[in-house]
Amino acid sequence: MDVSDVEFQAVEELISVVPNFSHDKLYLISGEIGPFNPGLPVNVPLWMAMNLKQRRKCRIQAPEWMDIEKLEQHKQEEKDSAVFQAMPNPHYMEITKILLIHAADDIPNADEVHTLVKDVWDLRAAKLRHSIDTFVAEQQTHASLDNLSLMEINTIRPFLTQALDHMHTLLANTQGGH
Repeated sequence: MDVSDVEFQAVEELISVVPNFSHDKLYLISGEIGPFNPGLPVNVPLWMAMNLKQRRKCRIQAPEWMDIEKLEQHKQEEKDSAVFQAMPNPHYMEITKILLIHAADDIPNADEVHTLVKDVWDLRAAKLRHSIDTFVAEQQTHASLDNLSLMEINTIRPFLTQALDHMHTLLANTQGGH
């Protein structure tokens, strides 16, 4: 799985939009969407929200977890904890990236949101690197990846699998030489 696969999964997440048009329910493979009434929020998949936004058919409502206070609180919790904290959304990084690229004008305090999400990502990445260093130094054979997002797992997968292969080769050579 690469970054595009993870982003593909993220665009299926539901997000609230405020349409400026009327339309009956839409019947998609994933379920019913709508009805659409001007000024009344409706939850749609992120891909549809982006399409409607590009056609100027809606205004996107930022997810609740994109609130500055909530992000600052999550950042502090992540900083204070030795273990990974549960994220407010399993695709927090991808959704933030997509919304800030295509709908920054609909996201309150978009620059601060970007900075806070990036700070949380950086904290988690540093914690992940430290965990991997410890894992490799102690020659562990398995690890628990609780509360990591798919994107975070995807970023460490190549390094971790290569490191484990090298460790296995080194251990096999030292044990075989005796």
